[in-house]
Amino acid sequence: MTTLSPAPSPASLTLAQRPAHWWRTFGRPPRLMGLDVARGLAILGMVGAHIGGVGDLVIFDASTWAGIVHGRPSILFAVLAGVSIALMTGRTQPPSVDALPRIRLQLVGRGAVIFLIGLFLELLHSPVAVILTLYGLLYVVAIPFLRWRIRSLLLLAGALALIGPALLAGLHALMLVPTGPGLGLTLYGMYPLTVWATLMFAGLALGRMPLGRARVQVGCLVSGALLAIAGGVLGAWGHAAAAEIGWMTEPSGITTTWEDYGERLASLDPWSMVIGAITAGAPHSAGTAEIIGSGGFAILVIGACLLISGPLRWVLLPLAALGSMPLTAYTAHVISIVVVGSPGGFPVDPAFWGATTVALLVGATAWSMFVGRGPLERLTGAAAQAMAGRSH
Repeated sequence: MTTLSPAPSPASLTLAQRPAHWWRTFGRPPRLMGLDVARGLAILGMVGAHIGGVGDLVIFDASTWAGIVHGRPSILFAVLAGVSIALMTGRTQPPSVDALPRIRLQLVGRGAVIFLIGLFLELLHSPVAVILTLYGLLYVVAIPFLRWRIRSLLLLAGALALIGPALLAGLHALMLVPTGPGLGLTLYGMYPLTVWATLMFAGLALGRMPLGRARVQVGCLVSGALLAIAGGVLGAWGHAAAAEIGWMTEPSGITTTWEDYGERLASLDPWSMVIGAITAGAPHSAGTAEIIGSGGFAILVIGACLLISGPLRWVLLPLAALGSMPLTAYTAHVISIVVVGSPGGFPVDPAFWGATTVALLVGATAWSMFVGRGPLERLTGAAAQAMAGRSH
């Protein structure tokens, strides 16, 4: 959740000059404005998922299409996180061996600040399942893979998508509800690494491609659509099979003796849990079908945003401004929920979603126009430089 490059600084301009300068220059190459637009959509989608009060998506029922915000915006963010890491570490060229030590420290610095901001938001007793702690970890997880080739990254992402959910389901069955803070944070919590690292690796591969070229953007659109369809078909089949023969059985309780363990294990049918994990496609189900379907949808959205950001630049500038400071916007949104709904309260109201959308778009546009880079994005950038032992 970082910007690709600092927005044009208005510091040397008068207040009267800044709006015109911003409208002329913001989002111009080498910055890829389409990625900011995609982030802006992800922010507004997450806001809708949290407070919009929308129902589940039924693809052939237009009245339910607002349900597309369930689960998919956070997955879009995970893919975009990988893209950002790629663009911060050499764009289409992996970093040189000599540059790696500094880049690794910068990623650790960014990740640490994002992780701490996530902890702060959790301390507010927000009802939102804050994802920033996991995002902070992703910056560290990416470090060993910065010099991998695109093909290797895609193969790794594919292998994790196919094997990760099944492996976790099998271990879940064998251990009968594994517990512990480390497991809860990384594997069995709301955001398991088997899903989010997979998406980050896919985004890292995507970011190594020349995203400014139209053929690559069209390729993202087409491949994303095919993956979304494949994941949807697999998930629909799994849902029907689960209803018929009882896949996705969840263990309950924790065994206390080896004798009890054998009896409990026999009652679980681990193979059904494994197959259920592969075919699970519902939002936040962490199944292979969800990774493929929602991950493909994220790639489709990125391709579409890159394609339209040129001809529709003027229309999309406020959305791109919001997407240029996603960490700030996400944090402001979570704090607003606590302020409006009280700690632990959840003010679900479409009108609140609309008001939050307007406030974020106007606030981000004004900040970008008159100040420049988002405040928390500045903080993560400073932390990265400080960790690497260099100042601005």
